This record gives sequence, C-alpha cells and structure tokens, in this order.
Amino acid sequence: MPGIDIRTISVGGQNLRIAIRHGSAERPPLLLFNGIGANLELAVPFMSALTDTTAIIFDVPGVGGSAMPALPYRPSTLARLAVRLLAQLGYERADVAGVSWGGGVAQQFAYQYPKVCRRIVLLATAPGTTMVPGSPFVLWKMATPRRYVDKNFLRRVAPEIYGGAFRQTPELIDKHARAMRGASGQGYLYQLLAMAGWTSLPWLWSVRQPTLILAGRDDPLVRPINGRILAWLLPNARLQMIDDGHMFIVSQPAETARTIEEFLAET
Repeated sequence: MPGIDIRTISVGGQNLRIAIRHGSAERPPLLLFNGIGANLELAVPFMSALTDTTAIIFDVPGVGGSAMPALPYRPSTLARLAVRLLAQLGYERADVAGVSWGGGVAQQFAYQYPKVCRRIVLLATAPGTTMVPGSPFVLWKMATPRRYVDKNFLRRVAPEIYGGAFRQTPELIDKHARAMRGASGQGYLYQLLAMAGWTSLPWLWSVRQPTLILAGRDDPLVRPINGRILAWLLPNARLQMIDDGHMFIVSQPAETARTIEEFLAET
C-alpha cells in the first residue's frame, strides 16, 4: 500500500503485524488501537488521509496477521505490549487513539503509562462494561466474528450495527468487506474476554492528558451518551459529535484525519 510500511516483527516473543505511516518527526507518533476483530487494513484509508502525522497500528494477537497469543490477555497486557513496540521502534512518547473496542485499550494505555502518552483520541467508544449498551439485537450480531468471514452476512447486518453512512451506501459496505481479514474464532473470543468486567470508571478522573472524544450521532452499537460520560469524567476532555454512525473513521477518513490532526497540533 503506497506510503504505508507493513511488516511483521517480534515484540517480547509475540509476533505482531504492524503498519507505519511515516510523517513529520516534530510531534510524537499516533498509536492507533483498532476495533474488535479488525485487521489493520481497515485503518489504511484513515492513515493515508493524514497529512504530517506518523501513525502506527498493529494487529492485536490472534487478529489479522498477528500470531495467536499463548494465553488470553487483558487491556493492561496489550498496553504493555504497545509500549514495548514503541520502544522497539525508537519512540519514547506517543499520542494514542482507540476505535470502539480499541478505545478501552487506549484509555488503559493512557492511565498505565502517563509519561509515555501525550494526548488521547477516543472514537466511538465507552468506559468498558459499564457503558450504556446498544440494543440487544445489535450486540448479539457483534458477539460473533461471522461478519469477518461471511461477506453476505456483513452486507445484511452492516446497516443495523454500524448505522450512519452504512445505511445509505451499499458500495461502502462492499469496500469495507473487501478490506476485512478479521480474527479467528479463538482470537475474537480472546478479545471479548479481554474486556469482560473491565471498566475505566474508577480511575478516569486521574487521566489528565488532553483528550478528544468523537462520537457518531447515529451509532447503534455505542450510543452517543457514552461519549458524554467520558467527556464528563475525563478532566481535560472535549466531545465532538459526528453526523454519522459507528464507523465514521471508515466512511469519513479524510474528515476524521483532519479533525484529529488539528487536535494533535494544538499547543
């Protein structure tokens, strides 16, 4: 993929498939945590839309091109793996972004490594299991990785689970489907187990980094009120609503990249 360096490296004995979009060295890189079951290719349009930001993403163990981990893990495990990855790539500090499921890992990273994390961007996410949930009908369809292996199933359910532009643009669904590699059944299960019982509510008040929260107005999966809860509890956060659904980073990559870069460039 033009402008994107993709390779597999070993970090602490775990093989990780990573992608790097090289940009300016004037700011720390942006480390991105993807959604549940999502391979790094799904973030390439967003990364390509960045203008001067170095961005780093990796497939979570058991997802995409990263090897299955030996044992299940927790968000704290992934945060530790990510900080080791940054150090191995030569970075002492980073801005951190998380999409949906990955937003929980981003919150954990910021809390666990406050001296490493400079700024936080949370996209279509919530404070863990204490979130205000979407409808049971939507959550049931998200409980299985079937949409990653059955493209016809994805075409049927995408408008209902993602909302926004996915309701009106069938070609967007097809483009999204072609980029999906996804998780194995075991890898997806490990991601579900990682967030089981996890919540950031007890310690969000102590996360002091400047934080941008982006939430879709038509998000059937993570209701917009979850963004308001995060903005209320994080001391230095602001909330921006997006006229789209859960996957605005996919349907509006250029607009999302511009919004995030403006935030990262603030003094």
